[in-house]
Amino acid sequence: QVQLVESGGGLVQPGGSLSLSCVASGSIFSIDAMGWYRQAPGKERELVARATTGHDTYYADFVKGRFTIRRDNGLNTVYLQMNSLKPEDTAVYYCNAVGYGSNVRSYDSWGQGTQVTVSS
Repeated sequence: QVQLVESGGGLVQPGGSLSLSCVASGSIFSIDAMGWYRQAPGKERELVARATTGHDTYYADFVKGRFTIRRDNGLNTVYLQMNSLKPEDTAVYYCNAVGYGSNVRSYDSWGQGTQVTVSS
């Protein structure tokens, strides 16, 4: 079992910044990729940003230039720095990790989600 714990959500005004973090723990052999998804009310969950162990990164078009994802492989942690936040960024943000457990079985784990609200 691989557990993910997120932190750092909250309320921020438009144009402001927030930083999210997510720590993975448990029976981990490898973490091939860690990423952030979000889900707004009435909408499907969507990929925001993703980073591989080799530090390749992917960003959704709607966050390019505003959000930055960073991994600390030694700490099994992924961060999401969100700048120039807009009301449409309001959503529950979920951390995701994929890789192999110490039992050599693959996993695809999710955090519990953290609320980000952008409002004046």
